[in-house]
Amino acid sequence: MKQKDIKDFKIGLIVSEFNKPVTDKLLEGASTALSENGINENQCEIFHVPGAFEIPAVLKKLSRENIDKEKFDGILTIGCVIKGETAHFDYISSTVTDSINKISYEYEMPVGFCVLTCYTPQQAFERSLTPATAENNKGYEAAMSLLEMIRLLNKI
Repeated sequence: MKQKDIKDFKIGLIVSEFNKPVTDKLLEGASTALSENGINENQCEIFHVPGAFEIPAVLKKLSRENIDKEKFDGILTIGCVIKGETAHFDYISSTVTDSINKISYEYEMPVGFCVLTCYTPQQAFERSLTPATAENNKGYEAAMSLLEMIRLLNKI
């Protein structure tokens, strides 16, 4: 089987609107990493969801549809959950993380995981700095990991 060229990659991005100042910067970081690696905006499709909790539902639908349509080579999930005064943080963080992992495994879909789970808003902002690099923006880092996984799974 011929290795797919990066100029032919199609990337889906699922982005939470909750904590939008952070998720916008994570998306900016991811876009920078993709662009630096030869992926242009025409190769990307963005799906906005209300919050991190809704990311797995869209990921599963896209992954299931991908079996027949082969629309995406990989999907990047972007969200931000910041701890408040209740247990809500714990339930959302673990449910979203577990669900994304299970869907990726079940559908053999390369998934970049960029759902921040931070104790403070300051931690979230420190992980979404711009201009983005792998050291200061988790969106950038997750996009790089996604590209690596797409290449690896294309080889197997």
